[in-house]
Amino acid sequence: MLTWPGVFALLGAALPPAEAQQRRCAYLARPNNARPMEEAGNVSGAVQRCGHTPCCMGYFRLSHGPPIPDLLGCNVVPRECPESSCSSSHQVDNFTHCVCSADLCNANLTWLAPPPPGPASWGVSSICTVLIPMALLLLLCMVMCHRSIRKSGAKPSYGRVTSQCSCHGSQSPDLDLTCIELHQMVGQGYFASVWSGSVAGAAVAVKVFPARSLPQCLTERSVYSLALLEHAGVLRFLGAGSVPHGPDRFLVLELATQGSLRSFLCQNSSSWACTLRLAQGVAQGLAFLHSDFHRKGMHKPSVAHGDISSSNAVVRADGSSALCDYSCSTILCSCSPLHQHSNVSQVSPQMGTLCYRSPEVLDGCVNLRSSHYLLQGDVYALGLLFWELCSRCADLCTGPAVPEHQLPYEAELGGSPSLGELVDWVSERRERPHIPPSWGVHFQGTYTIKEVLEDCWDHDPEARLTAQSAARRLATLSP
Repeated sequence: MLTWPGVFALLGAALPPAEAQQRRCAYLARPNNARPMEEAGNVSGAVQRCGHTPCCMGYFRLSHGPPIPDLLGCNVVPRECPESSCSSSHQVDNFTHCVCSADLCNANLTWLAPPPPGPASWGVSSICTVLIPMALLLLLCMVMCHRSIRKSGAKPSYGRVTSQCSCHGSQSPDLDLTCIELHQMVGQGYFASVWSGSVAGAAVAVKVFPARSLPQCLTERSVYSLALLEHAGVLRFLGAGSVPHGPDRFLVLELATQGSLRSFLCQNSSSWACTLRLAQGVAQGLAFLHSDFHRKGMHKPSVAHGDISSSNAVVRADGSSALCDYSCSTILCSCSPLHQHSNVSQVSPQMGTLCYRSPEVLDGCVNLRSSHYLLQGDVYALGLLFWELCSRCADLCTGPAVPEHQLPYEAELGGSPSLGELVDWVSERRERPHIPPSWGVHFQGTYTIKEVLEDCWDHDPEARLTAQSAARRLATLSP
C-alpha cells in the first residue's frame, strides 16, 4: 500500500521538465473548498503548480494515529517559508498546519510533539551550556544599550514597561454555549452562516462555521483576539466556542439589527446625511484595521481585511456601520524584518469577492511578499463600496426615482461577471462604475465624493489614497 508521500513522489516524477520551475505542492481539497483553492495555481490530479508563490501549505487533523491531511495546496498570502520540510508542533482544536518551500513538501507532516515542561531532568552541564551563553548575550546587550543611550543623550528609563510587539492575539477561553439559542438565519456566506440568537438571554449574532471551514474560523478568531481591537467601525466580538460533541464552531458577535449593508441598500434608499454616516463608519473602521500602534503597553499590528464588500459590513439600529468577516484577512507584523508580513492563516483562497477585486489582483500581477498590495486592494474595494452607497442616496439622485441597488459593474457586465470579463473591463479598459455629474458638485467640502471615489479606485495602487486619507477626506464633506 502506498503512503501519502509515496503517492506524491510518483506523481511528481511524472511531471514534465518544463513545469519544474514552478513550485509543485500536494493538493487536497473537499468540493466546498476546491473552487477557491484552485485560484492559487493549476491543479492536475493530486498536484498543484503554484502561480504566485514558492510556498506550499498544509492543514492536518491530529488523531491517535498519524496526522491526517485535511487541506493541501499552494500558499497564496505573504508568508516567509524558509523551512524545506513540513513540520509543526502547534495544535489548535486537533488541527495543525505547516508552510514549506520544497516541491511536494506538504505531502507529509513531521509532528514535533512539544517537550515536557520543567528543567528537572537537566544535568549541570546542560544548564551551564544554556545559561552561560545567555548571560554573556544579556551582558553584551546591556553594554550596547548603555552606549546607545549615552550617544543619543537620552536618559535611561530603568524599570519602565514598554509595549510588546504582538502579531498574534491571546485567545480568550471558549464560551459555554450549552444554552445558546439560534433563532433565524440572517446571512449565508461561502464559509459560514450567520444567525440571530441569544446567549443567557442576551441578543447576539452567531456565526456558525462547519467543520470544513475550520481554517477560516481560526483566521477570523485570531484577528478578533488581537489586543486593542476595539473601534466603532469594527463589529464587536463577544466570544467563541462550540457545542459539546458537535463539529461546528461558533463566533458570538454584536447583533447589528439592520443586517448587512448590502441587504440594507437593497431595501432602503437614504438621505445624504445617512449615506455619509455609513460611508464614514466603514472608512474609519478600515483605517483603524490598517493602523499599527502601541498603547498602554500593548501593540496592535496592521490588518488587511482582504474581502471588503457590502456583504461584509453591517448596519446597526442607530444607522452606524461597521466592518465584519475576517476569514480572508491577513495580520501584517511589523516587529522585525524577519517577521514582517506574517499572517494568521496559511491560506486565504478567495482573495476578495470577485467584482471587488483590484486590477492588480485580477491580473495576477502583484507582489505577494509585500503588504502594500493587500492594503491598497482594500482601498480599491472601499471606493466601490462608496459608489454603492451613493447610488442609493436620494439627495444625489437627479431622476424621478432612486435607482435600484446594483453591485459594482452589474450595470455594465451583469449580475455575475466572469473573471475574464472583469479583467477586460477593469484592468485592460480601465473602466469604473458610472459616476453621475451631480456627484461632483453636491455637498462639497475640501473634496467632493466624486474625487474621493476616483482616488480610491485609481488603477495604480501607488496613486490610491490610504484608508486613513480616505477617512479624513470623508470627514471634510458637509452632512
